[in-house]
Amino acid sequence: MALPQRHRLKGQRVFDSLYRQGRATHGPFLMLRWQPARADLLPPGQRNHAFSPWRCGVVISTKVHKRSVQRNRLRRLLHGHLIQQPIGRDGQPVWLLLSLRPGCAERSSDALLEECQELLHRAGLIR
Repeated sequence: MALPQRHRLKGQRVFDSLYRQGRATHGPFLMLRWQPARADLLPPGQRNHAFSPWRCGVVISTKVHKRSVQRNRLRRLLHGHLIQQPIGRDGQPVWLLLSLRPGCAERSSDALLEECQELLHRAGLIR
């Protein structure tokens, strides 16, 4: 399932900020970075979109899988899972960045989603 436009995280400055200043929690095959949203970093075209309590980007390198079809499947799997979650932190908008590590393509989708759920819980983004 495609992530709705209002939940998509875009822009180089946003990703740079998440990598530099975002808090992180790690699992064996996923890494979650998050930080409070800052509208000043969004590209001008994205600032006008409807308010969203969270925005997310999923990063999957070619080290995870050589074929883009498989990487896109993993991305859609995580997007579908995130849409179903009540993500939030004290009513404040939050940005998420999920990075997949090599080897996760061989794991079952249930194990991957369970790890994602655990990381969100550890970060305090879901109950």
